[in-house]
Amino acid sequence: MRIIGLTGGIAAGKSTVSGRWAEHGAVVVDADRLARAAVAPGSPGLARVAERFGPGVIAADGSLDRPALGAVVFSDPAARKDLEAITHPEVWRLARLAFDAAEAADPDAVVVYDVPLLAEARGSRPLHFDAVVVVDAPAAQRIERLVDHRGMARDEAERRVSAQASDAERLALADHVVDATGTLADTIRSADEVWGRLSR
Repeated sequence: MRIIGLTGGIAAGKSTVSGRWAEHGAVVVDADRLARAAVAPGSPGLARVAERFGPGVIAADGSLDRPALGAVVFSDPAARKDLEAITHPEVWRLARLAFDAAEAADPDAVVVYDVPLLAEARGSRPLHFDAVVVVDAPAAQRIERLVDHRGMARDEAERRVSAQASDAERLALADHVVDATGTLADTIRSADEVWGRLSR
């Protein structure tokens, strides 16, 4: 089994790339989905989030109120680090379980770990990948995508992008880069080229 770390800033196009690679036979493990599981209703992770951030981040149905939590952590770097200290270890534990399941099903599997915060979290967990791929689009372009395609207010989009690692910090980790600065077709073409190198 080979494990490929796939990362990129918010609105870079990671989901497009991981979806394309799934069509080529990759087993995709999505860190965002694992992050939701880590703070699911009734989980120890959610209890720790409520303890740290207060009842205002818990919705009436007992689930995490993501907008309320986001309003706190994206405006306060210390709060964001506290949240990451709660969620990152649990996400990594769930990821390892997913990797083990993929290997049990197919010892020759190519697993793609789609993880937006790879650069930010690499110091807090043992990250051993056969290759790291960065989906690259500059910060200014990603802000425009958040505003144009997701309807996000510009100041919120700028906050979200600036809260993540810089483009240079991510690119410093890259063994391969998917160019996502052009059209969707251009991104798919770049993803296919990189997949060809990874699968050789």
